[in-house]
Amino acid sequence: MKANARPAHTRTRKSGGWKRLGWVLFFLLPSAIPLFVFTLVPMVSSFWVSLHKWNLISPMEWVGLGNYQNLLGDEMTRRVFLHTLIYVAGYLPIVYAGGLLLALALNQKLKGRAFLRATYFLPVVTSWVVVALVWKWLLNPTNGLVNQVLGAIGLPEPGWWTDPHWALPAVILSSAWKDLGFVMVILLAGLQAIPSDIYEAAKVDGSSAWQRFWRVTLPLLSPSTFFVVVISLINGFQVFDQVYVMTAGGPQGSSQVVVGQIYDLTFRYGRAGEASALSWILFAVILLITVVQIRGQRRWVHYA
Repeated sequence: MKANARPAHTRTRKSGGWKRLGWVLFFLLPSAIPLFVFTLVPMVSSFWVSLHKWNLISPMEWVGLGNYQNLLGDEMTRRVFLHTLIYVAGYLPIVYAGGLLLALALNQKLKGRAFLRATYFLPVVTSWVVVALVWKWLLNPTNGLVNQVLGAIGLPEPGWWTDPHWALPAVILSSAWKDLGFVMVILLAGLQAIPSDIYEAAKVDGSSAWQRFWRVTLPLLSPSTFFVVVISLINGFQVFDQVYVMTAGGPQGSSQVVVGQIYDLTFRYGRAGEASALSWILFAVILLITVVQIRGQRRWVHYA
């Protein structure tokens, strides 16, 4: 027997590990193949396109990092990122506060609670095109229901999606309304995971309802809050459908966002290389913000 030969049980255990790994890979193939074909390959292809000047028709012309340099020095790029940041800053507080209020209300013992939960969640599974068209009608400056109500009670009637100052708030309002149900469901699950014994102990200690909410509910709801904030920020930076349907980036570019600019660069102006570069800049921004959130969760997210 050779001195460096491995024991039989070691070889058997190693071969068994490779067999298990083979079975794992086999069962992952149905999801791994679409992920590779429809996600990884397009990502690599878009990065390659971002290094070229291309109008989708003529042969690509190599420009290296020229597209990135042009975009970073372009005033329009800064404007669309600013509009996207304004959208996120307006959308996130509204959707979180509204979802939290709904979750707190529907966590009580109410008649028809299941029906109300389903009703508030219905917009989440509704097509964005449908929601945007409905809100475009509601916010019609001439005969929209919202302005009719505002006029009836003596308040100003904004121009909404026809006014450069109100176009982005109109998109924020419709977006928050649609996503309230999603935030509500996540926070409601978090509320139901909080042990009732903690609330009973807080009551025995003489804490008020506000103190229980501030010192018990919010800290123990922080994992759900963290998930909602991360997902909402990622979705917020990728906003497109509602902007395209309601305002198409107008009027006067006042509601144009990053993904809308990517679309226009590609299909309206024939600058696919710059559009791909802008998509990678957006990807880098989202990745950076997500990493910062994940690193910072240790300070305020409580899993115990």
